[in-house]
Amino acid sequence: MKVVTLSFIALLFSAGLVSQSFAHTTVEVEPYEIEVGWGIEPPVVGFRNDFVFDISEPGENPGVKVGVKNAFKNLEVTAKFGGVTKVLDVGSDPRPGHYFSHVIPTKTGSYSIQIEGNINGVPVNEDIQIEDVESTAVLDFPPTSGSSSDQDVTSLKSAVSSLQQEVSQIKSGSGIEVSSDGTAYDFAILGLSIAAAAIILAVIALVKRK
Repeated sequence: MKVVTLSFIALLFSAGLVSQSFAHTTVEVEPYEIEVGWGIEPPVVGFRNDFVFDISEPGENPGVKVGVKNAFKNLEVTAKFGGVTKVLDVGSDPRPGHYFSHVIPTKTGSYSIQIEGNINGVPVNEDIQIEDVESTAVLDFPPTSGSSSDQDVTSLKSAVSSLQQEVSQIKSGSGIEVSSDGTAYDFAILGLSIAAAAIILAVIALVKRK
C-alpha cells in the first residue's frame, strides 16, 4: 500500500514538473514541429510574461528532434486578442530552436498566435490558440474578497434591472392604481428614487472597498 501511495505522489509531482509543456500547443508543418505557449503558466493579467516558441525538425537519429536555427528569418508573428492584433518582435533563446517575445497581458481571456511565412522554403500559415490569461485570483493567497464582491455586483445589477422594470410599469400605467389626485403615483416615484439612491450609495461603497 505504501509503495502504491508513494508511486501516486511521484506521478503527481512529475505531472506538475511538466505541466508547462502540456499547456503549450503544437502544430506540425512537415517536416517541422511548431510549439507555442506562455513562458510562465498560468498566465496572469498584468504580469510580465513571454510568448515562447519551440521549432524543431527530425534529427539524424530516429525519434530525436533538433532545434531549427534562424527559424523566424522569413516568418511574421502576430498576437491576437478578439479584434486586436500586434506584430511581435521575436528574439532567440540561447538554446537552438527556442524563441520568445516579451509581453504583459492586459486582459483576461483567449489569445492566439498567427504565424505566416516560410521556414527554409516550407510555407507556414498557422493560427494557434494558446492558454487563456487568468485573473490574479488564480494566484491569490490568502484568497481575497473578490468572490463576494462579484456577488455584490450581481445583486446590484439585479436591483437596477428590477427598478427599470418598475419604472416602465408605472409609466405605462400597469401594476399600480393611480388615484385621481396622483398621490399613489407620487409615492411610487418617491419610493423608487430612494431605492435608486440606495443602489448608488452601495456602488460607491463597493468601489471604495476595492
